[in-house]
Amino acid sequence: MALSTPPRALHRAWPGWRHLPRDSRDTLFQLAVIGWTILPHYAHLAPWCMALTALMLFWRAHLAVTNAPLPSRWAVAGVLMVAAALTLWSERTLFGKEAGVTMLVVLMALKTLELRARRDAMVVFFLGFFLVLTNFLYSQSLATAVAMLLSVWGLLTALVLAHMPVGKPPLRQAGALAARAAALGAPLMVALFLLFPRIGPLWGMPQDAAGKTGLSGTMQMGAMAEIANDDEVAFRIRFDGRVPPPEAMYFRGPVLTRFDGREWTRQPGANTMTPRLRSELQLLGQPLRYEMTLEPSRLALLPLLELTPDRSDAAPQLEGINAWLRGDLQWQTERPVAERLRFQASAWPMHRHGPRQMTLALREHVALPPDHNPRTLEWAAALRRRTDLAQADPRTLVAAVLRHLRDGDYLYTLEPGSYGKNAVDEFWFDRKLGFCEHFAASLVVVLRAMDVPSRVVTGYQGTDPTPVDGYYIVRQSNAHAWAEYWQPGEGWVRVDPTATVSPNRIIRGASLLPRQGLMAGALGSVSPQLLARVRSALELANNRWNQWVMNYSRGQQFKLLQSLGVQAPTWQDLALALISLLCAGSLAAAGWALWDRHRQDPWQRLQRRIQQRLALLKVPVQPHEPPRTRAQRVRQHLGLAGEALALELEALDRSRYGQSGRPGLARGWWKRFAALAAATGGR
Repeated sequence: MALSTPPRALHRAWPGWRHLPRDSRDTLFQLAVIGWTILPHYAHLAPWCMALTALMLFWRAHLAVTNAPLPSRWAVAGVLMVAAALTLWSERTLFGKEAGVTMLVVLMALKTLELRARRDAMVVFFLGFFLVLTNFLYSQSLATAVAMLLSVWGLLTALVLAHMPVGKPPLRQAGALAARAAALGAPLMVALFLLFPRIGPLWGMPQDAAGKTGLSGTMQMGAMAEIANDDEVAFRIRFDGRVPPPEAMYFRGPVLTRFDGREWTRQPGANTMTPRLRSELQLLGQPLRYEMTLEPSRLALLPLLELTPDRSDAAPQLEGINAWLRGDLQWQTERPVAERLRFQASAWPMHRHGPRQMTLALREHVALPPDHNPRTLEWAAALRRRTDLAQADPRTLVAAVLRHLRDGDYLYTLEPGSYGKNAVDEFWFDRKLGFCEHFAASLVVVLRAMDVPSRVVTGYQGTDPTPVDGYYIVRQSNAHAWAEYWQPGEGWVRVDPTATVSPNRIIRGASLLPRQGLMAGALGSVSPQLLARVRSALELANNRWNQWVMNYSRGQQFKLLQSLGVQAPTWQDLALALISLLCAGSLAAAGWALWDRHRQDPWQRLQRRIQQRLALLKVPVQPHEPPRTRAQRVRQHLGLAGEALALELEALDRSRYGQSGRPGLARGWWKRFAALAAATGGR
């Protein structure tokens, strides 16, 4: 006995797209659009929600194909109660963004099981438009915008089909009409985008920074290696004028002073830049003017180029968020950077900061926890007791430690493995495998053991080698850790032990390459140049999107008004420009409607013309009669002389009410009809 499904059974289960009844075809198309709109939520919503939604959509598709009855309202209500209970269990609430989006997705899928009337379809359409908006609560990227543009087009196409009740119009025809309708509304959309006021919490959608990777306010051995596997963009930077070499591109992040033996944390007392600290800051050489586009992060700081001071001509001018320079030269913000920021600033790569003479505050920078890393502390003490280093200054001691790293067969790697309680001891004497934080933290521990004030600085170092659209890209994989030590008479001095072990990482700004995904790895193995071009094209598109759309802010709106001749634009000017543009558009639309008032439904106009022709032939017809009825009347009154005319009318009836559902006629039909009418006695 054959186990395969008979071909006839398969045909009954799926007759083919072209042979589906119109209701089934339109329902399947609508379900596909809904599924496409819901799909981006898979990374944000609970697995049960996506599984339940997919099950309901497939259930509704099966009902559409088999023409089976819809479930009862009690069954739908039962599923709704289960979904509400699961939402309360997984989100701990029925309110808020996550719970609200979860319930909206479930309600959308459930509503498809209630498509009994046209009003139900209207509810599904407008729920779909609202669901499109929820995707931007999680991401406002170019990819999300393109995906949701397709969703809107699909929903508009389904809406057009719902307003074409006669025949079976093809999807291509409905899609073209939906595209034309969207194109007519595009100018209004552009006007609102350009001139509608940017109201902070309403315009800038909140982003969840907690789930993002990136720098942290603390550091443990191995944390930076995890960040270095993330290829996401951290920020983009463009220089006005000369571009600094990669070894000078240090972007300062959290400065870590306190060490408990396992974790490095920031110093709480360095929140403000006091007059004394400001007097110790000395800027040397010429500044670098740059523009930065910072992606959202989970930290309340700005990783600016070292050193960006808080002078009025150098500090970043931000919209919607306050930032200030801390005493340890971190740029602190009032809250985590949850929205993309674009600003200009100036930096002095050559500078001096910190006290020139020993102070009591510097003693905190030599503190070490007891009972941790005893072998490293003993080694540092032995190094300090050497005859040639007994009276050496910190710079000489640092040089001696760096020589040990260079000559000690240490390896810079992304996979150093996990370390135990005495992590520095393991790294310094046993394994000698580490990432940048292993070298920086171990160097600081050794220097502190020799009574040299020092600290760990984290941030980013280097960029992609080739700029995209003028912007150098700094990725999370460029996350880096280095050290600062205090030198009498100079202050804090940067030292990067990674440059000793892996000069290529610093001099060329080239981070270690993380493992590539399946597709990227396959494409890279076949054609590395093609992979690089594809990546560059995507980066260019994303950068243009960010600069022209996502970073179009209130300042750009005012600049637009200035370019139009407004000297000192205000909110009132912006509102007046928007109202004036909308009024002008409304008047233009009213004028076009007045000019086009004679236009009617092409089918109705054609029917009226046929009625007039048949009246000349003395064939009485009514306005409401379809072409097939008129064909019968032609045969009754004209006999064989009108047979060709009757056949044309029947062909017209089939083209209108048949499978194609075409509302008009083929080209040349009216000429043939007029010729037949003239041949039978009409003019």
